[in-house]
Amino acid sequence: MSFYNCYEKFKNFDYDSFFEKVTESDILRILNKNKIDQYEFLALLSPVAENFLEEMAQRANILSLQHFGKAILLFTPMYLANHCINQCAYCGYNINNNIKRKKLTLEEIEKEAIAIASTGLRHILILTGESPKDTPLSYIIEAVKILKKYFDSIGIELYPMTEDEYKKIIEAGVDSLTIYQEVYDEEIYDRVHISGPKKDYHFRLDTPERGCMAKMRNVNIGALLGLNEWRREAFLTGLHADYLQNKYPDVAISISPPRIRPHAGCFEDVYPVTDKNLVQYMLALRIFLPYLGITISTRESAGLRDNLIPLGVTKMSAGVSTEVGGHSTDDKGEGQFEISDIRSVEEVKEAILSKGYQPIFKDWMHI
Repeated sequence: MSFYNCYEKFKNFDYDSFFEKVTESDILRILNKNKIDQYEFLALLSPVAENFLEEMAQRANILSLQHFGKAILLFTPMYLANHCINQCAYCGYNINNNIKRKKLTLEEIEKEAIAIASTGLRHILILTGESPKDTPLSYIIEAVKILKKYFDSIGIELYPMTEDEYKKIIEAGVDSLTIYQEVYDEEIYDRVHISGPKKDYHFRLDTPERGCMAKMRNVNIGALLGLNEWRREAFLTGLHADYLQNKYPDVAISISPPRIRPHAGCFEDVYPVTDKNLVQYMLALRIFLPYLGITISTRESAGLRDNLIPLGVTKMSAGVSTEVGGHSTDDKGEGQFEISDIRSVEEVKEAILSKGYQPIFKDWMHI
């Protein structure tokens, strides 16, 4: 059993016909239920439900306060390298893009760690492009050994690994995994992943489950919004999170709803996703999965991120640079994409406090 079996059930689903049958009475009935099923979740993603965002926001706010309180965990990404062997149509790291490539030395990693830790952050997410030759498992483990001196929680957003590789990386000190399917639609996935190991849809789809089996503390998933019609990708992301929560109750499951941002190269086949669409997605997801973590990155603007805080967000990035060595060196590698919220850690902290919420710098510690 894999999530692919769940995906197959909806692979040829007629979303348009389903949405045409959703009524306003259906939405009001769903919002009065304590627990909703997958079809009711899909109804909350419908065009009709757009007329009930205020009611959905009130419900999502109550559930978020009940399960997470007024606390927002802060973290920042650290880009270790931007070498990549994939040809992905939408990504700045595309092997064919003529960008400045860089891989941090262990000394540069420590310098970067010191700069980030000086902001007070104790949670970090390390990232690379997909090039096991340039950034092998041994390099990642050596990097983690250094980062453990400065951070209490280390997450990874790297290329997909085997279960045994994840066990080794957990033993080194990593406790969370972020892996995006990018797009659940199998045909679009094949079209936008032109060449490279990332073209293997099934291996990537099963990656979160391998992380769960290896005993990651937290597994974060998501679709890159803009590669397909957003309602379909939001629905399948929610189903994937539900599948993982039910099968691995000892793992904290969370999602991110990243939207495509400007990057090196040219990709024009982008499906529109408005701020209103993003809000509807988050609200529907919170109502469907009340225990699910939701991360909002600096891909979104400062104003939007601040307004999303009461609506179900549990984790936010701050003080972000997507450049390799972006926190501490002048010799930087080119970033993966442009960020929208350029505020410092202190500025994000103050924004959270102004909303009556508590910014959290550390909620985990290795024994």
